[in-house]
This record gives sequence, C-alpha cells and structure tokens, in this order.
Amino acid sequence: MAETAKPEVALVGAGSIGIGWAIVFARAGHAARLHDVSAAALERAPAAARARLDALAEAGLLDEQPAAVAARITTSPDLAQAVAGATLVLEQVLEKPDLKRAVFADLDRLAPPDAVLASSSSSIPASVFAEGLAGRARCLVAHPGNPPFLIPVVEIVPAPFTAPEAAARVRALMEQAGQMPVLLGREVRGFVYNRLQGAMLREAYCLLRDGVISVADLDRIVTHGLGMRYSVIGPFETSDLNYRGGLAEHADRMAANYAAMGAERVQNDPWTPDLVARAVAERRALLPLDRWEERVAWRDRELMALLRFRRSRGF
Repeated sequence: MAETAKPEVALVGAGSIGIGWAIVFARAGHAARLHDVSAAALERAPAAARARLDALAEAGLLDEQPAAVAARITTSPDLAQAVAGATLVLEQVLEKPDLKRAVFADLDRLAPPDAVLASSSSSIPASVFAEGLAGRARCLVAHPGNPPFLIPVVEIVPAPFTAPEAAARVRALMEQAGQMPVLLGREVRGFVYNRLQGAMLREAYCLLRDGVISVADLDRIVTHGLGMRYSVIGPFETSDLNYRGGLAEHADRMAANYAAMGAERVQNDPWTPDLVARAVAERRALLPLDRWEERVAWRDRELMALLRFRRSRGF
C-alpha cells in the first residue's frame, strides 16, 4: 500500500528561517514550497538547503539520503502558486508590522480556506498584524529556535481571536515533524524564548558595564556552567534538584537573595508565597519528592555524558 501523502507546507520567505523550516518538514516527509519576492534568494535556497542536509547526514542526523529529502523542497516565485494546496503556511519576512500585515492580507486571500497561517515572528504577536483579517481565527505565531532543524523548540502563540483548533493543528504538525512545540497561554512581547534570552543579555551587559566581568569570562560561565545544566534541565528543575526539599526549600533559602539582586536593577518581582506554591505544585506533579534522588542521579549521568562528549571534542 502506498504511503499516505503528508500535508504540504508553504514557506513565505526564503532566508535562513525559511530554509530551516523547509528542511524540518521535508525531513519529516512533507512537500515544502519556498516563496520569496527576491529572485536571488529563491535561486540560492536549493543549494543552501542541500548543504545543510549534507551536514546533517554527515553528523548521522538524517534518516534518508540528502537528495531524497531535498527533492521534497521546491521553490515558487508566485505566491498564489506557492500556497496552493498548503495545509500550513509559515511566514518569515522582516520584523516590520506593516509588512507582515500586507503579507497576511495576501495569505488570507490566496491560501486555501482550511490552511493555518502562522508567523515565525520573534517578537510581534499575531494580534498586531492579523486583527483586521476575515480569516483571523486561523492566524497565530509559531516562533522557532534558529536554526529550526537543529533547535526543535517552537513557541505556539495564539492571539485572543485564534481558534483553539488552529493552534492544536499546528502543534500536532510540529510534533509529527520532530519539533518540540510549547503553547503560550497569552500573547506577550518577545514571547518566552526571547524574554529569557533578553533577561540574560540585559544582566550580561550590566555586569560588563559595571566592570564585574569580561565578555569572554561571562561567556565561559554560560557555556561551562549554566549552559551545561540547561541543556539537560531547565531553571525550575535545576532549582528543584539543588535542594533535597525541592523547589519549596530552594525558594525558602534563596528568594530573598534573588529579590535583592533584582532590586539592584530596579526590578520588583518577588517570589510571593502563592506564586511559589503554584510552581511547587506543578513540579511535584511532574516529580514526586520520593523520586528526587532518582532524578538527581539521572541528571548527573546526563551531565557526565555531555562532559565526556565535550572533552572528546576538545571543548
């Protein structure tokens, strides 16, 4: 029996994100069509995609031959032709609200009525560029890590007017394609990925400005410290595993210190008892305290494996 054809995905914008998305979906068996208003960008795209596919294959991260995956990636200079038959349309044009409004107006007019329209925007919510569209219920943000074929996290960010079914469809499609989608409860500037990244960058610049540390040494703290842990577990789980009593004990011991550090930056966001209780409840649902030692041992094994790999690479 022939394999059932997988949905087609249209990528509007053939820069690094568009090419990255094309690889993600073509690698998962989907037809991926790239469109760009720049003829030069479209001309470069196939070779750029093939080079990345060759690198993935060399690293043992591709289940098929690069040529087989590359054959699923096509280009079209015509927007109507590019989105015809698409189940998902992903836009990645410049971060300019007016440009996104114009592009989404065209997409709402040209894409199949049942296609979901998503933006790869890294900061602009869908309510800014899709509010006035007749088909606004099918519009949302799907913000990837860059490059998406190596960093699987995708923030699914619905606007207040986005139909829940549209967000669910995109999430399911991303999961099927091997990505790691997360659903945000509401729109917020910069979403979560860039707000976390931005918080670290703001503090990094302040520490450099204040003569506390050099650029090189700060990067070492991240690559050989925070980055090591955060590649295995996130900040909540890190805190949860740092004390035998879990997140509740961590907050009891450390909340005042973190509040004082925030106050130095004129930031008043204390960990209130109800907020800590909420975080603790979510962590205990994920990991009962009677499994704490088991999880700590798992964390250590993962860090040992990572350290062994990094040493083998001379890192």
